[in-house]
Amino acid sequence: MARITLEELNEMSDEVLDEEDEPMDGEEQNRLFTHWETVASTHQVSLPQEMAGPIVQMTRNNQAREPVPYATLSQHEKCEELAYEERLYPAGKWACITKQEPKYEQTISMGFMKLIRYICKENSLGRHLGMTVPVINEIQLNKEGTELLQEVTTAYYLPEEFQHSPPLPLDPEIQIQERAPFHVITRVFYGTTTEETILREIRLLWELLGSTDNVLRETYVVAAYQNPAVPDRRNEIWFIRRAD
Repeated sequence: MARITLEELNEMSDEVLDEEDEPMDGEEQNRLFTHWETVASTHQVSLPQEMAGPIVQMTRNNQAREPVPYATLSQHEKCEELAYEERLYPAGKWACITKQEPKYEQTISMGFMKLIRYICKENSLGRHLGMTVPVINEIQLNKEGTELLQEVTTAYYLPEEFQHSPPLPLDPEIQIQERAPFHVITRVFYGTTTEETILREIRLLWELLGSTDNVLRETYVVAAYQNPAVPDRRNEIWFIRRAD
């Protein structure tokens, strides 16, 4: 069964509750779940009932979103507007899961469903870990660069509090990876993330960069930041610089 996409669960409703508010009653929880069922239906996916609890937790903690750290190396303009920038992301620990479904949207949904449970409670501490942004999806293209391959790795950066000693996932499909520093070229785009829009954004960034041998040509990253209720929500496409 198709499920809600990563963006639907990455950042819940803008109508969030403070952590000190009274607990939601059953009617409020049902209203919130119905809201996200409606959001999911616009993507032709369905939201399973077992996500009701994690949705409530993520909504309550929606305002506390820790950015993944990075250093800006350079910025490049075109027509006096920022076209793309280069960043260095430091070494760090990420919770990662690799899935393969018929469609890109289904693949990232199935992966993030498991990550959100890890974030909310299904970890060795049994507690909510906190959200970081962006959540990234590592994708691969065929040799012709015309299609996305079905296998996608979805990765969540552990908050700074847990970088030294990450809580262990209860789900064996989720792996904690220590990743080396990586250098990316990144360009912002807005709207939905589908195979069509991703391929378009990859082509646009290649047009801006021109010919270069220092960037991977079959592996890319899609970074998701904003609430899906926002029509022009923020995403980024990342090109990965080859290691020296």
